[in-house]
Amino acid sequence: MASLAWLLIPLCAAIGAGIWGSWAARDRTQGDISELAGYARFREAMGNVHTAPADRSRATAEAHSASDAV
Repeated sequence: MASLAWLLIPLCAAIGAGIWGSWAARDRTQGDISELAGYARFREAMGNVHTAPADRSRATAEAHSASDAV
């Protein structure tokens, strides 16, 4: 009976190793896809930086001309 108890230890270790192995090999590509989409949005936003100041100066000029009319 004692030998059966000693055989349970490697059996439990093998089951634990199987569970850990399946967890370690899980599919984690979903996080990569969302990160790449975020990086693409960041690059697009950085590409629009050069056009933003012209829009701001035009909006500022329109705001000043509207305040002068009052």
